[in-house]
Amino acid sequence: MALYNKINGRILKEYVRSTPQERVTISFYKYHHILEPAFFRDELYKHLDALHVWGRIYIATEGINAQISVPQKNFEEFKRYLYAFPWLDGIRLNIAVEDDGRSFFKLKILVRKKIVADGLDDKTFDVTQSGVHVNAAEFNALANDPNTIIIDMRNHYESEVGHFKNAICPDVDTFREELQVAEDLMKDQKDKNLLMYCTGGIRCEKASAWMKHIGFKNVFQLNGGIIKYAQEVKAGGLENKFIGKNFVFDERLGERITEDIIAVCHQCGAPCDDHTNCKNDGCHLLFIQCPTCAEKFNGCCSDECKAVIALPVEQQREIRKGINKGRQVFKKGRSEKIVYKNEPDHTPAHKS
Repeated sequence: MALYNKINGRILKEYVRSTPQERVTISFYKYHHILEPAFFRDELYKHLDALHVWGRIYIATEGINAQISVPQKNFEEFKRYLYAFPWLDGIRLNIAVEDDGRSFFKLKILVRKKIVADGLDDKTFDVTQSGVHVNAAEFNALANDPNTIIIDMRNHYESEVGHFKNAICPDVDTFREELQVAEDLMKDQKDKNLLMYCTGGIRCEKASAWMKHIGFKNVFQLNGGIIKYAQEVKAGGLENKFIGKNFVFDERLGERITEDIIAVCHQCGAPCDDHTNCKNDGCHLLFIQCPTCAEKFNGCCSDECKAVIALPVEQQREIRKGINKGRQVFKKGRSEKIVYKNEPDHTPAHKS
């Protein structure tokens, strides 16, 4: 049995778009010492593939980080399999806020050095000594305290479309940079309440432990991240202090939390918070594009890329030859091609 997908991605995407199968998108993570991550990876792949689970899972000696889509009919069986591992028994599963069943189209499980790239030497501190986990009501209470500083532990393209009111949203590209910015911002305020949040909680798990390690006294993290917060405020009728969209790392690229539009189209400046990837496979830039510009540029980030995708497929492949297919190609919202880059602020740019 091949322990990886062999079917062309475009074919799989078309299948996902056409199938009526109901699916549920979930995410979960767990810091745990895994002795043989490669063996665990293969066993996990065999079982999840049989259940038609799609998504992206990272396995490392430090634990697991997963964002997946599960067929609704197989959800309980999936939970039984997952919870059969003693260290995963009862683990919180973050269920997507907005879900059309088309978040993923194939299963990819990778063994990595870390489940989140943070640049930290884990031997120097205890990652299990994280900050105090707070629910939505507790988060709101802390946010109302003038002694609290709220820091968004996500990247610039995430906070650009949605963030908590009065949060500090550093203009960074990576979690590694985010940690350094948070440390520098707070170095003279170690007695303040440091309230951290991210998408589902995993980045804050490591960040809060690190901030405690370097001397911060009152460190708090939003339990379950923005995903769980949105569900709790809705269920409990609480004030929603998050504005805009929650960026997610799957085909949806975002979950609507409130109707506030706090970003702009990167091509014309109109109010918009819909992320997309440039259709030119040699570019694939992540950027914000309104429907008008999507039609004008044929889903591309520029006239240059629009001209490329109009060429025959073989000619496009020739153009792409020799281009680095790594992080420099699949950029995240930074390019001279996009002229309207709305830096995250703390008030809605537009409310629809």
